[in-house]
This record gives sequence, C-alpha cells and structure tokens, in this order.
Amino acid sequence: MARKVIIDCDPGIDDAVALLMALFDPRLDVVAVTSCSGTVESQRSTQNILGLLEKLDPPRHPRVGAGSDPDDAPVSDGRFLHGEDGLGNLGLDLVNRTHIMMSEKLIADRLRADPGDVTILCLGPLTGIARAFQRDPSIIEAVDKIIMVGGSTDCIGDVTAAAEFNMHFDPSSAAAVFRSATTKSLIPLEVTNQVTFDLNLLGILPAKQTRAGALLHSMLPHLFRTLRQHRAQESIVLQAVIGVVYLLEPSMFGSDQFSVDIEELGELTRGATIVDRRPYASSRRDLEIVTRVDVDAVRDCVYNGLKFAGQCTEGL
Repeated sequence: MARKVIIDCDPGIDDAVALLMALFDPRLDVVAVTSCSGTVESQRSTQNILGLLEKLDPPRHPRVGAGSDPDDAPVSDGRFLHGEDGLGNLGLDLVNRTHIMMSEKLIADRLRADPGDVTILCLGPLTGIARAFQRDPSIIEAVDKIIMVGGSTDCIGDVTAAAEFNMHFDPSSAAAVFRSATTKSLIPLEVTNQVTFDLNLLGILPAKQTRAGALLHSMLPHLFRTLRQHRAQESIVLQAVIGVVYLLEPSMFGSDQFSVDIEELGELTRGATIVDRRPYASSRRDLEIVTRVDVDAVRDCVYNGLKFAGQCTEGL
C-alpha cells in the first residue's frame, strides 16, 4: 500500500524537484500539498504548486492548501538564487482556482480523515504545521510522523552564521513543532549538503519533450548559474529532494535521538538549532536527527526517480 503523505513546501527549485519525484512514485500517495512562505511569499508558493501540478498532470492530483505569511517573517527570501518566481523564472501561467482551503485547515482535515496513517514532509518553514496544531491540538496525536528538512545541528547556517533558512524564517513555529508530542525526524543542513550534484546531472535528466523534462531543463540550469554567481559553487544541493529519498529509503540514512530546541529571540542566533548533547541532560530525547547518509546510494535514487518521472510523462 502506498504511504499517505502531506507535503508542506515553499517552491523553490529544490522543492519543485522533490514534488515532481514524489508525485510520480507509486510508493507514495500524496494526499495534499500545502504551501508556506519562505523562498517566495505564500501566495506565490501556492501559485507555484498549482502551476506545477497543471504542467505535470500526475496520475493522482492532490488537494492544495494555501498558506499565509508568518507575523514576523524576515525581509530575506530565496529569490536571488531561485528567481523572481521561485522556479528559475519559469513563467508558469497563473492558475485560477476558487475556494482553495487554507493550509492549516487542510492539514487538520486530512489527519482527521486518516488518523495515524499520514506522514507530513516539511520542506520549508514550519508556519502551517504550527498553525494547524494550534488550530486543533487534537490532531497532534493523529500524525504518523513529521519529517523536517532544515536546521543545522552544528550551528553553521546558510542564511546567517548560525541558522539554516527554514528555521530562521519562522523560528517560533519551528519551536512549537519541535516541542509537540509527535514522532519527528530532522534532516539537517550538514547532511543534505553532503549530497551534491555537478553539471553531469543535466545530462541524465528526462528528455525536454516530456512534461517532467521540460520543467527540469528550465529550472536546474538557473540554479547552477546563480550558485556559481553568488556563492562560487560549481555544484548544487537539492535539500528538499533528500527529504523525499528519506521518506522512500530510510535505510540509506543513519540517525540518533536528541533533545533539540530552536532559538527564537537571539539577535545573532535567531533560528539556531540547539542540540543538547550532554549525557546527563534531563530533557526528553524526542527528536530523531539524521546524522549519516549513503551519498552514492541517495544520489542514484534521485537519478532513478527523475528518470521514472520522465517516463511517466513521455509524449504528453
């Protein structure tokens, strides 16, 4: 039986690639895709999700939830790397859908419909998840598992010296989710950064005449260019994609249990992921942190997932 999953995201090129892989993998039943703000504002994120679904036309169309911006979002976003639309200036047509449910309501409804059977894969800031839990605390016990891509457990960030982007963007929501009584896994920056892709990735993408290939050949070269321009990097990291691989193939990873919290107020440390590694710590070790990854196996899994998505969209 396919694993039911809600994907909460802020596309973002890597989120778009992750969605593409998940939507065409028969092992997953993506019951909902909910937007949040981060790489772009929430309204743009919602449009990006709708546009990607329209272009890809997957076998099963998930429900879409519209997120909203957090009250104290920082000025920064990810447009300088991902383009003005978040998707490498792909130029997707606007999709007009009326009566789109808010993300937090859709999350709550799906969890109540299938209690204990739905995993939430969080690829962006945790605003929508925290608001869903606040809206209806009874759904917390209905979550199968939350898998979060983000944080930096060695406190070496990518948006500040101490913090990873998703946690820095909305630290209060992140802290609320981390403290919730759910089964949780975190895939931090120092793990996702190990799985890099060089320009050879472009050579193994599906053909441009496929739906999947057309999107990938448009978005990924943009990310290679901007990372070379802004960060002098010749390779790219697709953080969100590693979350999908972990969902599908957890045996490719190793993990340990820790007590973890998020710094909410620090002027220099906003969004820092604080791990209590003291052997005598009294707080609960209730968060599974991914600490090890089989880089070659994960990379091959990504290649195969992209190839399969291309085969599913041939001739369309």
